[in-house]
Amino acid sequence: MKAKRDRRERRGRHAPCRHALWGFVVLALLGFALGPQATASAAGKPSVKLSKSQAGKGGSVTVKGAGWRPDTLLMMLVCGQSEPGKGVIGGTNSCANSEGRAVTTDKNGAFSKKLPVAEPPEPCPCVVHVATVTGEKSQVDAAFKVAGHPVKPLPEQATGGKLSVLTDTRFEGSSGILTWFGSPPSRKLVFTVGNVGSAPVKDPVFQVGTSHGVFAPQWEEQQWRGTIAPGKKAQIKLPVELSAGAHGDYLVSLKFGEKVLAEQPWGVGRPWGVTLFWILLCVVVPAAVFRVGMALVDRLRPNRRRTVRTGRHRTARLSELTERLPKLRLPQGAVAADRKARTGGPGETGETGETGDQAAPSPSSPSTTSLPWFTPDTDPGAPAGQLSAPSDNSPTKGNT
Repeated sequence: MKAKRDRRERRGRHAPCRHALWGFVVLALLGFALGPQATASAAGKPSVKLSKSQAGKGGSVTVKGAGWRPDTLLMMLVCGQSEPGKGVIGGTNSCANSEGRAVTTDKNGAFSKKLPVAEPPEPCPCVVHVATVTGEKSQVDAAFKVAGHPVKPLPEQATGGKLSVLTDTRFEGSSGILTWFGSPPSRKLVFTVGNVGSAPVKDPVFQVGTSHGVFAPQWEEQQWRGTIAPGKKAQIKLPVELSAGAHGDYLVSLKFGEKVLAEQPWGVGRPWGVTLFWILLCVVVPAAVFRVGMALVDRLRPNRRRTVRTGRHRTARLSELTERLPKLRLPQGAVAADRKARTGGPGETGETGETGDQAAPSPSSPSTTSLPWFTPDTDPGAPAGQLSAPSDNSPTKGNT
């Protein structure tokens, strides 16, 4: 009995230790299952710390952050005309965007990276602006002084009026045929706002920003002419235009003051007309150059076939013309006189007893064909068979 009592006492003393051990195991398993989400939620709001509060142009500052979402892409910028808690007046147009840096948080939502110091386009007060690029919007500003940069007080902001978007935003308009060839796509952003403040809002100035991919929005101020009384609403249309040749998925953001009122996605098709133009240019230009080159080669190279054909054609034409020439005969009297002079016999009858008109020419006698200008002249007073001498009736010659 005593031994049993001792065992019970030992079990009672070790029971709290066993319960604590099991509780620790359960907490460890829960922490492993939740992972970085539990760490991020325990960290609270995002925060940013700088290694130095002041630096000149060309220097650098180390930016450390904690409490951000794990594996999130952030953008770090040096912005002017800003103060912590008041946001960046003018949006990223007041920041040195060319010297910005991107950083990705680790599994615990922390990061650390050097940021080059550059002078923003707006005067100080300045901040180091850290904001998420994708996902839920989060941003933190840390006060920073750019040495040598001018300082001006912040502009006064009107208070009292407050606008809120009442309906979903939408686009109006369509792309024309010129957009298919690279013309800037344009639309109208249509939305309805209501004044939920206590003062009227006159000629409100909105900021319309367009972003593509992981890049920060490029904000542009647009003023709407009109007055919205407290408790009233108005439909507003603002033009939105992208750059020439833009295509892909864009996000259009609408901001009034420091608050983003709405975001509208915009899918822009590829300008296939530009691609078709370059394809035709790459095909037509080489073909035209080839044709011009072949024409020059044909002109500079002698064409033997053409020369041979031309020579044969000319020879055939000459033969044809020679065959077509009429055979000319001498007059009958001239033929008889010529025969009598050659044979010494009577001009009327030859040795064969045939008249001169009917006698066939001997083989030794010349052909009766003669040139058209040769016509023997017979003198009626001259003896038979004798041709008359040429007369000289030149008026410049005297009589003897």
